[in-house]
Amino acid sequence: MRPTHRRRATATGALVATAALLAVGFQAGTSSAQPTASAAPAAAKAGKADPGALPRSLTPAQRAELIREASATTAATAKELGLTAQEKLLVRDVTQDRDGTTHTRYERTYAGLPVLGGDLVVSESKAGATESVSKASRATLKNVDTSADVAPSVAEKQALGAAKAEGSAKTKADRAPRKVVWLAEGKPTLAYETVVGGLQHDGTPNELHVVTDASNGAKLFEWQAIETGTGNTQYGGQVTLGSTQSGSTYNLTDGGRGGHKTYNLNRGTSGTGTLFSGPDDIWGNGQPSNLETAGADAAYGAGLTWDYYKNVHGRSGIRGDGVGAYSRVHYGNNYVNAFWSDSCFCMTYGDGSGNAKPLTSIDVAAHEMTHGLTSVTAKLVYSGESGGLNEATSDIFAAAVEFYGNNAQDVGDYLVGEKIDINGDGTPLRYMDKPSKDGSSKDAWYSGLGGIDVHYSSGPANHWFYLLSEGSGTKTINGVNYDSPTSDGLPVTGIGRDKAALIWFKALTTKFNSTTNYAAARTGTIAVATELYGATSPEVKSVTDAWAGINVGGRPGGGDPDPGTVFENTADVTIPDLGTGTSSVSVTGRTGNAPAALKVGVDIVHTWRGDLVIDLLAPDGTAYRLKNSSGSDSADNVVETYTVNASSEVANGTWKLRVQDVARYDTGYINSVKLTF
Repeated sequence: MRPTHRRRATATGALVATAALLAVGFQAGTSSAQPTASAAPAAAKAGKADPGALPRSLTPAQRAELIREASATTAATAKELGLTAQEKLLVRDVTQDRDGTTHTRYERTYAGLPVLGGDLVVSESKAGATESVSKASRATLKNVDTSADVAPSVAEKQALGAAKAEGSAKTKADRAPRKVVWLAEGKPTLAYETVVGGLQHDGTPNELHVVTDASNGAKLFEWQAIETGTGNTQYGGQVTLGSTQSGSTYNLTDGGRGGHKTYNLNRGTSGTGTLFSGPDDIWGNGQPSNLETAGADAAYGAGLTWDYYKNVHGRSGIRGDGVGAYSRVHYGNNYVNAFWSDSCFCMTYGDGSGNAKPLTSIDVAAHEMTHGLTSVTAKLVYSGESGGLNEATSDIFAAAVEFYGNNAQDVGDYLVGEKIDINGDGTPLRYMDKPSKDGSSKDAWYSGLGGIDVHYSSGPANHWFYLLSEGSGTKTINGVNYDSPTSDGLPVTGIGRDKAALIWFKALTTKFNSTTNYAAARTGTIAVATELYGATSPEVKSVTDAWAGINVGGRPGGGDPDPGTVFENTADVTIPDLGTGTSSVSVTGRTGNAPAALKVGVDIVHTWRGDLVIDLLAPDGTAYRLKNSSGSDSADNVVETYTVNASSEVANGTWKLRVQDVARYDTGYINSVKLTF
């Protein structure tokens, strides 16, 4: 009998995702790409998006044809962009707006070598005119010596050592180190990329990428590619699932959603395990002791996520090719996590503490599946600020999918993982209205945000999404009480969750790239809101205000309810070449500690700012890093206001701005430093 595709109606399970559900691995570095905003269209009708700027729903065949057309003209595109003769473009993805504007995402090679951090997006009008280009790196790619001075074995040894230092077990290189050009941090450098397998310290599969300088063997960067997430489900109640019948056997293969399959690992940690199958079309009983229950939850969450992206944003499957990923449940024993892996193109779920709370709730499933979407679109590197935005993207669309699902047993909310009881006390894993309520996440951006775990640096972007969706202040939604503050003390007016999600989706797929940081995300989302609603629209104002509400950029027209008390030193202080300059500010008349958002205004005149390392020193000598040195940062001067959480420091006393010049030739001086309490 030919297999028939059916909807099924009885199962009980749970869904969750890991590409970054819980904190695992390392974080390092801060990325810094700035997308180029498209020209603003005529203002859209009040409250409604310009129909032409909305994403067009492409069939897999239409998408494939657009990729074919773009691939046929890569040489001409490279010439138009002014790339060198040794650079080639490779098409990775194509999306299109309803007015015919086409957004083509490219990877680059140099002398045949992959360029990490060389990705870019070119947006063209229907007539073929280039409207904008968003690059992961603005550095020029030329004069790269492609002859390595160190052997691949040196890079492999370094990568294995890095993995073992982080607690990896069964550590081994997945493949021999490959030669690449490293461009993600500015200056192009010949390097090796080594991918390390095995297991992480908590049993999560390891897919650690380590980039090693091919001229001297120094480690340049590392990131973790494993991103941690009728049916009778554990969390969603009785739901309809997609299954397939073959003869007298049913299996959890969703023929209506790209053939998504759900497998039972049965406590294993490798392979696909066994496809869920049986003599009837009923899956699970709502209890974790029935192994089908978690399978039902995972299948249900994957189905809702597929439907959301297809019906709301016109994307057929994660890659847009109509092909479903697959899910694996019952990973390991008492494994309290879930994850996404690019290598298997799949979501994997543990069963939680005591194997009683599988990480398979709707929001966890959507979170993990969205990691897959990010991996084939912006490809945000899972480290530094880009890693925090990667995590936030999964949390943002987890909330969007949960509201879209409209399940009475698991209603939409701005809480992450509220059903799986990760903390053992009924509290959610993360909060979007005020991320710091979890004890680790951050509510607002600050200069050191890129140095913390991506699960916590995601907090400001999650907060931005909540503010843009619902606005600041107190509110009750679906029985949950929220109270969202802003870092500048000014209100934000929400525009609704659907508009906020649309803006983030289009920015992710047409503006963001592998190195996008918080500043670049602001630029990209404002550009998208302008395309959709017009430059003078309330939507653009709310997008901008929400960013200001998390300390990224200012508000149109400024406005500060409390300008604070300013202490300043305007005396010039020389910064010697390869030396240190220190400017002191005496703070008096304050009571208690310094604020959690101490503003540090820095004005430095210098001919190569990349030479400079800048710290704020508290009266007790504690150093707060404001800026690292960077060989690719060739601009003049540093004129910037940094935000420091100095709430643990006594306010009164002598504060110092310490500026270290760590490279030869260029010199300058501290023009002024200003502290605002």
